[in-house]
Amino acid sequence: MVDPNDDFLSAPELDYDAFRAALRGDWGWFSPTREATGKVRTRRVCGFVATDLTCNTARVERTELDIRRDDMEYYYVTVQATGESTIIHNRQVINTAAGDFVLLDSTRPVTFVPAAQHRHAQWLSLQLPRQNLVSHLGFEPQGGACGRRQAQAARLLSQLALDPVSNAEPALASADEFMRLAVYDLVGALFALPVPLGSHHTDKLFARVCGVIKERFADPDMSPCEVATEMGISLRYLQKLFTIRGSTCGDYISSLRLDHAAHLIERRASMKTGQPLSDIAYACGFRDYTYFARRFRLRFGTKPGAVGAGVTGSDDARARADIG
Repeated sequence: MVDPNDDFLSAPELDYDAFRAALRGDWGWFSPTREATGKVRTRRVCGFVATDLTCNTARVERTELDIRRDDMEYYYVTVQATGESTIIHNRQVINTAAGDFVLLDSTRPVTFVPAAQHRHAQWLSLQLPRQNLVSHLGFEPQGGACGRRQAQAARLLSQLALDPVSNAEPALASADEFMRLAVYDLVGALFALPVPLGSHHTDKLFARVCGVIKERFADPDMSPCEVATEMGISLRYLQKLFTIRGSTCGDYISSLRLDHAAHLIERRASMKTGQPLSDIAYACGFRDYTYFARRFRLRFGTKPGAVGAGVTGSDDARARADIG
C-alpha cells in the first residue's frame, strides 16, 4: 500500500521517549511497551491531521489513564498500510491486513498488536473532529467498526490518504473544505451504519426534535435546516426521521402553526375580539397571509375568516367542527 520510495521510510528512528512525544502533540497519550522505537510523521491530508506510524514494539496502547491525562475527543480512521495486526477497541477484536480501515474513538481504550512476522507494520491515521463527523453523518458512529479493503469506499479513501501528493496545498483554499466533505462521506460509507429505524435511540431523538419544534414553531425563521443545526444532526438524517413516520419536517412545522392558528381563530370568534387574521397568521410563524389562508383552507376545509363571521349557523358550526 505504501510507495517504497516514500520519504517516510527514510525518516529517523525515534527512541521510546521521542516516539511517545511525537504522538502526544496531535494524538494525546499512548503507551507502547518499553522497548519501543519507531518512526512518526505528521502531515495534512484533505485538511485533516494525518500521521504515518511504524514501530518495532509488541503492542501500543491508549489506556484509561492515558485518556484521563489528555481528555482529547476525536475519531481517528486508521488504515493498515503494510503488514498485519490485531486492534482491540470498544469490546471488538479486529484482525487487519494491508488496506483495511478501522474507526477508533479517542475516548475509549485501544490496543494495537502487530503480527509477530510484521513487527514493523505501518499505519496511517486521519484525525476527524468528533462533532463535525457526527453532525455530517447525523448520528454517532461506534468505534471498533472495520472497513475491509475490498470495499470501494476503502479503495477511494486509501487513494486519498496514502497518495504521496496528498500533502500538497490545494490551489484554492475552498478545495480543502470540499475534500473534507468527501472524506466524511467515504467514512460514512465504510462505517456509519445508522441505528435501526424505530429503535429506542431514534424514538428518543425524534421526541427531542419534536420538542424543539414545538417550542419554536412560531418563529418565522424556524425551518428544517434550523432544526437540524440546533439538534447537531444532518438535514438528510432529520428528514429520514420524519419520512419513516410518513411525514416531513416541513409538514410537521406547518401543522403545528396551523393548529395554533385555528385555536386562536376559534377564540377570536367566540370572544368577538375582531383581531386581524393577518396578526394571527404572523403570530403563528407565517410570513405571508395569502399562503397562510391557502394552507388553512387545505387543512380545515374553510377560510380563516369563515369561523363566526358572515356564515350561516350550520356553516359556522361545520367550520368550528373541522377546526376542532
